[in-house]
Amino acid sequence: MTSLDTFREEFIHYLHEKVTSKEPRNLYEPITYILELGGKRLRPVLTLVTCELFNTPFQQALDASLAIELFHNFSLIHDDIMDNAPLRRGKVTVHEKWDINTGILSGDAMLILAYQLFENYDPITFQQLAKVFSKTAIEVCEGQQYDVDFEEREDVTIEEYLHMINYKTAVLVGAAMTIGAIVARATKISQENIFEFGRNLGMAFQLQDDYLDVFGDPKLFGKQVGGDIISNKKTYLYLTAHKNASTEAQKELEHLFSIQPENPEDKIEAINRIFESSGAKLKTQAEIKKYTDKAILFLENIEITAEGKKQLTDFAKLLIYRTI
Repeated sequence: MTSLDTFREEFIHYLHEKVTSKEPRNLYEPITYILELGGKRLRPVLTLVTCELFNTPFQQALDASLAIELFHNFSLIHDDIMDNAPLRRGKVTVHEKWDINTGILSGDAMLILAYQLFENYDPITFQQLAKVFSKTAIEVCEGQQYDVDFEEREDVTIEEYLHMINYKTAVLVGAAMTIGAIVARATKISQENIFEFGRNLGMAFQLQDDYLDVFGDPKLFGKQVGGDIISNKKTYLYLTAHKNASTEAQKELEHLFSIQPENPEDKIEAINRIFESSGAKLKTQAEIKKYTDKAILFLENIEITAEGKKQLTDFAKLLIYRTI
């Protein structure tokens, strides 16, 4: 079985081979720029892994995996514009390095390029890929709109937040694996179950991101710990703490999430205490494990070898214990 590092290296090599700057440079340079910023490459790697698990050379899924990565980064460019974010993966965001109009146009081009990559497959496979991709793309947009709407609301529920991250993050992880299964011509039942495995894994992945943003080791996490707190982002941790905390702690939490002190460290420390005392920290850890365990259950109805199921189980557990 090919290692995850090999999948990642093969994908990056293919990305550099296929995505190059050309004229007009101000359209294509931002695309190569954001794609070279790195990241975990989780989604395209899962596409390649899935393809191989269904006894098909992973090289056949390289175009599909690149389409997934193009779409993911297209959404990041537009998210950064909407959030007015100055940095992405420690580097200047596309709209800051160029301008907003360039960011919008380059992002649009990435979406179109993603669809073009599916044209490299036979007509039946293309139709199946496009159907999954289109459904996922509109759900990601819906998730992003929910996220924007929630910024203006004070009454967001835990259930609404989970629904939002399901669409904004989790469905793309599920789709990445489904697309690998389609390329490998897996059965419909296997496609449906690998999607649910990936979707639940995506939920656990996002909740783990929320958790690490607060409780991660800054030396390992790769970005500033407490970033969500500084930007007053109401994540699962916040919503759970607010629901379960004492009335006094609720009011303190609301106050802390309404201010931007000169020294954010004091704010982060105070909120961390509430997250712990309210049980939100433990509840988030339990929720991450719940979604991971649920993902693993879907492996039972996927037509791959026992060794393949073990590989996916190990991968799921690796994500739950990650520190970055």
